[in-house]
Amino acid sequence: MAEHSWEKRVVVEVDPATLAGSVAARFVHRVHKRTSAGKTVHISLTGGSMGSAVLAAAAHDPRTAQIDWSRVHFWWSDERFVPAGDADRNDGQSRAALLDSIDIPAANIHSAAASDEGIELDAAALRYGQELAEFGSDEQLWPSFDICFLGVGPDGHVASLFPDRREILIVDQAVVGVRNSPKPPPERVTMTRPVINSSKRVWLVLTGADKAAALGLALAGASYASVPAAGAKGRLRTVFFVDQAAAGQVPPELIDGEY
Repeated sequence: MAEHSWEKRVVVEVDPATLAGSVAARFVHRVHKRTSAGKTVHISLTGGSMGSAVLAAAAHDPRTAQIDWSRVHFWWSDERFVPAGDADRNDGQSRAALLDSIDIPAANIHSAAASDEGIELDAAALRYGQELAEFGSDEQLWPSFDICFLGVGPDGHVASLFPDRREILIVDQAVVGVRNSPKPPPERVTMTRPVINSSKRVWLVLTGADKAAALGLALAGASYASVPAAGAKGRLRTVFFVDQAAAGQVPPELIDGEY
């Protein structure tokens, strides 16, 4: 299968635990390969149970201890605008799963502001966009992520880009505030589609039969405005990593047994 961003691969594993281990092994391999070659690596993380499960599996990979983490920068495609230390914070979940156990400079972990830091939601989004811009280029005001992890909701949302809302259509800002989110908590900050889609690799990780319909629509080319997962595309690869329960509506010809 040729490498084109518009070709979406589907990799199926038997259950969530096996899936987390499989994705983690690929993640660790990619980061180890890039850093060993002296490259700086930017990774965009996601929240949710599978986002944490992948990082927890990576923490137990023997190669993780061999990585020069000073060359790696972590970001989040979205964050819940709640107080620091709140269990809903994506960064807290990621730190507990992996980041607190690796030797990485604090400055390489780029968290969005919390709601108790004396900053309003829109200002928090603007600040995160400005931090992204510090690692951008002449072509774009943000880094190009080697891997952008995304979860997918039953409604097809990715990051905090929900169906049929204004945020999914924004292309002139890197990060925006979200109010009255259809999924609690109500206030969030999220990267926009241009930032996500400038990633080299977009890896969407989803499990469960309740995600099968969203996955089917994303693969069928549904409108990204109504099914945001359909509009998430990496420049080199776009891969849906799923368990068998979520793969119930995937045509056999779309399943990649070799990747």
